[in-house]
Amino acid sequence: MPTTHAQDCDVLIQHGLDLDEGTPETWTALAADVLRGLTATHKHLPPKWFYDAYGSDLFDQICEQPEYYPTRAEAALLADQGAAIAAAFPAREFVELGSGSSTKTPLLLAPLLATGQLERYVPVDVSASAIAIAERSLGAAFPQLEIERRILDFTTQLPLLGRADEGGRLVALLGSTIGNLEPVEVQAFLTALRGQVGPGDAILLGTDLVKGEADLVAAYNDAAGITAEFNKNVLRVINRELDADFVVDAFEHESIWNADLERIETRLRAKGAQQARINALSLDVSFTDGEPIFTEISRKFRRETVAELYASAGFELTDWFEGDGVYGLGLARPV
Repeated sequence: MPTTHAQDCDVLIQHGLDLDEGTPETWTALAADVLRGLTATHKHLPPKWFYDAYGSDLFDQICEQPEYYPTRAEAALLADQGAAIAAAFPAREFVELGSGSSTKTPLLLAPLLATGQLERYVPVDVSASAIAIAERSLGAAFPQLEIERRILDFTTQLPLLGRADEGGRLVALLGSTIGNLEPVEVQAFLTALRGQVGPGDAILLGTDLVKGEADLVAAYNDAAGITAEFNKNVLRVINRELDADFVVDAFEHESIWNADLERIETRLRAKGAQQARINALSLDVSFTDGEPIFTEISRKFRRETVAELYASAGFELTDWFEGDGVYGLGLARPV
C-alpha cells in the first residue's frame, strides 16, 4: 500500500524526490514504484509522486481551502502551547524531520530560544531547495541560532542523522505525517528513531485526531475539486516521466472514511474499462470498470493510540497538548 504523503502544507516534497531536478535516481525510483504498484493484484501508487511543480502548487491551494483544517489547527495549537512545550522540554537542539521550508517552525523556535537553552536547529528534508528557503528566513529571524541542514529521507535514512551524545535533543515530526504510514511502517520508524535519541532527549509528534466523519471526508473532498486534481496528478507525472498514455480524466477521485481502521483512504477509480501503455517500462496496464488505484492513507489518532505507538517503540508519552479535540501534539521520552 502507498504510504508517505505529508498533510502539512510546509512539507511539499517531504518523502519524495524533486522531480524537477530530473535526476536518474528520481526516474529509477518512480519506475520501480510504478512497476511494483500497477502490476500488483490491488493496484497502488505512492503519494510522493503527486509532487512535481504543478502538484506542489495544487497542495498549496488545498491548504487554503476552507474544508482543509489540519494545517490551521496545528499552527493554532503551536501558537497556543509552544511555550508550554518548551517548558516541558527546554531543548538544546531542535531537529525537525520533514521540515520543508519550516513555515511553522518559528512557533516552536521562539519559545525554545526563550528558555535560554536552544543552540541549534537541524532541518531534515530530502528537498535541498526547501531547506535553503528555511535557512534564509530563519537565519534572518533568529541570527543567534546555529542552523545545521541535513539532506536525507528520514523514512529510510534515520541512522545518517547520528545520535546526539550531549542530551537535550528534541526531534519533531509535525503535520500529522505519521498518519500517512501503515502501522508496520510507524513501528519501524519509531524504532529507528529510538536508536537516534538518548535518555536525555525527547520526541514530539503532531497527530490529527479522530473526529466527525463529515468533517474528515470534507477535508479530502473540497468543493473546489483541488484535492481531486491533486490526486490525479500522479498519472500526469507517470505520463510525462515514463512516456505513458493514461487518460487522466478517465479516473475519478475518491476519499472515504474507514471507521474500522480510523483513516481516510484515497483512491483513483477507473471510469470504464481501459488500458494504458507505459512505454518506458514496455508495460500495458488494464483496468476494469471501477477498478481502484490506492494512492494514500491518512490515519487519525486518539491520545491513547498515540501513547500505545510510543510505548511499542520504547517511549513514554509524558505530555499531551490538544486543541479543541481537533489536533494533538504528544511529547515523549525514551524509557
